[in-house]
Amino acid sequence: MAVNIVNFRLHFPSIPCMLKPTSFASVNRSFTAGKVVKISSIRCTSTRDKISIGRRSGSYSPPTWDYDFFQSLASSFKGEICSRQACELKENVRFLLNKEDLDSLHKLELVDAIQRLGVSYHFEDEIKRILEAIYNNDEKLNSQDLHATSLKFRLLRQHNFRPCSRVFLGEKANIFKQFMDESGKFKASLRKDMKGLVQLYEASYLSIKNEEIMDEAQDFTTKHMTDYINDISCKDENLVKLVCHALELPQRWREPRQEARWFIEFYETSAPAEDYVSSLLSFAKLDYNMVQAIYQDDLKHLSKWWKDTEWGEKLGFARDRLMECFHWSVGYNPNPEFSYGRKVLTAVTTFITTIDDIYDVYGTLEELELLTKLSKRWDVAELDQLPDYVKVCFKVFYDNINQVAEVAEREHGISVLPYIQKWTDLFDAYLVEAKWYHSGYKPSLSEYLDNAWISITGPVVLTHLYFLTEPSFTDEALQSIMNCPKIVRLVSMIIRITDDIATSDGELKKGDTPKLIQCYMNDNGVSEDAAREYVKRFLIEIWKEFNEEMQAAESIFSKPFIDVCLNLARITTAIYMYGDGHGAPNAKDIDRSTYLIVDPIPI
Repeated sequence: MAVNIVNFRLHFPSIPCMLKPTSFASVNRSFTAGKVVKISSIRCTSTRDKISIGRRSGSYSPPTWDYDFFQSLASSFKGEICSRQACELKENVRFLLNKEDLDSLHKLELVDAIQRLGVSYHFEDEIKRILEAIYNNDEKLNSQDLHATSLKFRLLRQHNFRPCSRVFLGEKANIFKQFMDESGKFKASLRKDMKGLVQLYEASYLSIKNEEIMDEAQDFTTKHMTDYINDISCKDENLVKLVCHALELPQRWREPRQEARWFIEFYETSAPAEDYVSSLLSFAKLDYNMVQAIYQDDLKHLSKWWKDTEWGEKLGFARDRLMECFHWSVGYNPNPEFSYGRKVLTAVTTFITTIDDIYDVYGTLEELELLTKLSKRWDVAELDQLPDYVKVCFKVFYDNINQVAEVAEREHGISVLPYIQKWTDLFDAYLVEAKWYHSGYKPSLSEYLDNAWISITGPVVLTHLYFLTEPSFTDEALQSIMNCPKIVRLVSMIIRITDDIATSDGELKKGDTPKLIQCYMNDNGVSEDAAREYVKRFLIEIWKEFNEEMQAAESIFSKPFIDVCLNLARITTAIYMYGDGHGAPNAKDIDRSTYLIVDPIPI
C-alpha cells in the first residue's frame, strides 16, 4: 500500500523512549523452545551431517531484469559533444543565477526550480550565496504574499540556516501568524490562493517538534488542497497536477532523482514565459540523460560482478534484486561522481537482502545461532562448521567488505574495519527476530522497536556511507559513528516505520513475526485501522525530530553525510510508495526503474 500521509495532524500521544543506543543483552531474553514450521523440505549438506531439514520458503518471484538486459543498456548521451553542449547550457544557467537585477522572489523561485529539476549540485556555491544574502538581509519580500513567505521559509530551513532571527525561523514559526485570525486559525480567505497554499503545505513538512503553527498549516492546506482537486470546476490543469502531486507525497519526502524526472515534464508545460526557461529545461534534460548513462555503465559493471558471485544460481531461496538494490544506491547519492560509492552500496544492499533471507526464511535456528556467534570473529575459515550455502554467501561477503575497508584505509589513513564490522550488530538483531519467530514470542512495541531500528539495516548502510562520503574524520565524529548517533537512529526509525507500513501484511502471510502495527495492536487492544493511524502519526513525529536533528548534527558531521541521511529516508519512501518495491516490485515500481535507469528524456 502507499504511504498515505494526508490528515494525520493531531495531539500526538506519549511514545515510549525507543531511540537510545541499545545493548543487545537488554533485548535478549529466555525463549521457550518452539517447533520449526515446515513449509518445504530440502537437502542441506554440512560438514557435520546430511539430514533432511525443514525450511521455510519466501516464494519470491524471479528478477524482472536479467544479465543480458543489463549488458544491452546503451546511451547516446556520452562523449565530447554532449559534454560541450552541457557546459554551454550550464554557463547560461550560472549567468542567470549571478544576475543582480533579479528580485528576491524570482531568485527563490529559480533556486527552487533548479533543485526540483535535479541540477542543483552544479550550482551549490551560487545557491548558497543567494540564500545567504536573503537570510542576512532579512528581507520581508511581500509580507502579505503567502507564496513568497512560505517559499522563503522552506528554502532557508531546508538549507539549515540557523534561527538567529527568531521571528523568522524560531521554534514557533511566528512568521505565519500574519496569515491567521484572532482565534489562531488560518484565514479562510487564503483558500483562494492555491499557489500559496501549496507552498505553505510543502513548508509544513520541514517543521520541528512543538511547532503548533506548522501543524495547523498542514491541516489547513491539506483540507483546502483536497477540496480544490475535488472541485469539478477547476480549470487550471497544471495547478491541479501540482496539487495532486504534493498531496501524494510532500517534496521533503521525495527521492530527488524521481522528482527531477516528474518536474522536468511538469515544468515544460507550466514554467513562466521567461527567456531563461528554455536554457534551464534543455540543461536539465541533457544532464538527466548524461547521468542516466553513467548509471547504466554502473549497472553493467555490477551485473558482471553479480553473475560472478553465482548467488542467483547457488542461493535460489533468496531474492535476486540487483536493479532494486542499485535503485537504493542511486537514492543515497545520485550525483555522477559517486559512481564508486554506488557500486559499493549496491553490493552492500545485495548482501543485506540475502543475509536477511537466510535469517528470516531459510536458516534453521541452530544454524543461525552458530552463524551469529562465528561471524563475530570475522574469519571466513570459521564458517566450515556451517552448511555450504552459508559458506558460498559469506566468502563473497567477507572478501568484498574487507576490500572496501582496505580502499578506505588507504585513502584516509585510518583503520575502517572496526567501524564497518557493525554488521555483527545486525546479525545479533536478526537472531533476536529469528528467536521470536521460532518460539512464537510476541514482543511488545517497545521491545520490537529497540531491536527493529537496528534490524532494518540503517546503521550498517550509514556507516558505509559515512566512510564513502566524509572528506575527513574527527575523533568526535568517529566515536559518534561507532555508537550510532541520533541522526542515524532517527533515519533508521523512518526506514523501519515506512517498511512496516508497506510490507507487514505480506510478511505476516509468510508466517513472519509481528511487526510494528501488530505490536501496537497487541499492546493496546485496538483494530488494525487504529494501529495504522497511530503508526502514520508516529512516522510524522519522527520526521519532525529528524528535521531538527539535521541542524544539530552539523556540529559533528559534514553536509554531504547529513544529506545522505536525508536521502536514505527519502529513497525508503520511494521504494515502499506502492507496496514492497524491493522484495515484490509491482508494475509501478518497474515503470519507475525504467524511466530512472533505462529510458532517457526525449530531447
